Amino acid sequence: METSDLLKKVRKIEIKTKGLSNNIFSGGYHSAFKGKGMAFSEVREYMIGDPIRTIDWNVTARFNKPFVKVFEEERELTVILLVDLSASENFGSKTQTKKELIAELCAVLSFSAIQNNDKIGVIFFTDKVEKFIPPKKGKSHILAIIRELLNFKPTSRKTNIEAALKFLTTAMKKRTTAFIISDFISENFESALKIANTKHDVVALNIFDTFETELPDIGHVKLMDLETGKYNWVNTSSLAFRKQFKAEVLRRKGQLVEVFRRSGVDFADINIQRSYVKPLMNLFRKREMRR
Repeated sequence: METSDLLKKVRKIEIKTKGLSNNIFSGGYHSAFKGKGMAFSEVREYMIGDPIRTIDWNVTARFNKPFVKVFEEERELTVILLVDLSASENFGSKTQTKKELIAELCAVLSFSAIQNNDKIGVIFFTDKVEKFIPPKKGKSHILAIIRELLNFKPTSRKTNIEAALKFLTTAMKKRTTAFIISDFISENFESALKIANTKHDVVALNIFDTFETELPDIGHVKLMDLETGKYNWVNTSSLAFRKQFKAEVLRRKGQLVEVFRRSGVDFADINIQRSYVKPLMNLFRKREMRR
């Protein structure tokens, strides 16, 4: 992509997603994703009803009257975006591809995060970790992430979510909020997901296109698997075939939901043919109600 075209795309995404973050998502994000715990703030004189365990005995001894420690929520988070850049993310049946939507989602989450003074880092992955951008704060850091996401050329076409999750668990020593953004066309990652969610707070955003779930009746067509490069002829005019195709998609979707449920991972389904505002807001509300 030419530099001028890339900068125009980055600017377009910035304008759209920053507005959404300011006007819609910032409050929901803040409520849904809390800090790591309680941090010491100050000491004050003891008041009737204060828990005995909060008394600061050193200060109490120094001033010969009781003082208590005051704590407040430690707001600052570290947010990691695990971004699937395998070849299947280049699919898109209408105005945009999964990869283009993923760039928007990353921008929305990032701008929402920096409004709360959170750090943002990114793991680009295919069937291996392609690139790791360590967490930092600031608008310039986010814009650099968006530029990388739009222009990055992965070395592999396939997907291995397990490898990305294992890298997250190993690389991030402190607890993070980790959004894994993918179409989840991968096998055998449940164990790694459970381990990652034990150490971190993992949230899954499942990206899909309507045409991946329901084939249109357009006769015999040649379909290519983007990750393997293999072609297959299929007869979309066959009602039996379309029903079989849909049933298999629903079966796989049910299996994925069960993996998320057993792993204790919150998730949202995001269709690239529709707005992602409602699925994200529903996810935020669900988490807020549980706290």
